[in-house]
Amino acid sequence: MTDARTEILARVREALAGSAVELPETSAPRDLAPVATPEVVDHFAERVADYRAVVERCGAEKLEGRIAAALPAGGRVVVPPGLSVQVPEAIVDDGTLTAAELDRIAAVVTEARVGIAETGTIVLDHAPDQGRRAISLVPDTHICVIREDQVVPDVPDAIGVLDPARPQTWISGPSATSDIELDRVEGVHGPRTLHVLVVAGKR
Repeated sequence: MTDARTEILARVREALAGSAVELPETSAPRDLAPVATPEVVDHFAERVADYRAVVERCGAEKLEGRIAAALPAGGRVVVPPGLSVQVPEAIVDDGTLTAAELDRIAAVVTEARVGIAETGTIVLDHAPDQGRRAISLVPDTHICVIREDQVVPDVPDAIGVLDPARPQTWISGPSATSDIELDRVEGVHGPRTLHVLVVAGKR
């Protein structure tokens, strides 16, 4: 099956046959991300922190403890149904929680699909370990777990491993905006706090 880009370029080539215009050859998207080197992971952590997110690095054996420590005291937490770590007393989202109900929840814990070192961006494709988009946008605190081997150097590397047919949410730091006076306001369009846990080892 050809993708839309390949089909469009083929039609343009046909229309331009005999002219001096040359178009780039298409290539199949990569199935695997580049190997995440320690330098790439370090750069990712630095860039995420530049966006005023909290960044912690830990081993898999300490992950549940780090999540527990990051949760707001006394607040309720929601998790997607496919989360691979245990979060005691968390509400497992079954898709029926309304925006008003999610607004009364203090935090969400999700995993991620890929992290981009150059831009400090985390991408969710809303697989079962990440849940539907609403749970990552409405609660005030988003705790996001990403493995080192999910970090890629730059945006084209991320595009190569993402499925364009899936919904995607690209997150670069906590939700923030500014008015005409450039006064920064956080939490208007999403979580006020982003806490990223970068876990050593493979997924």
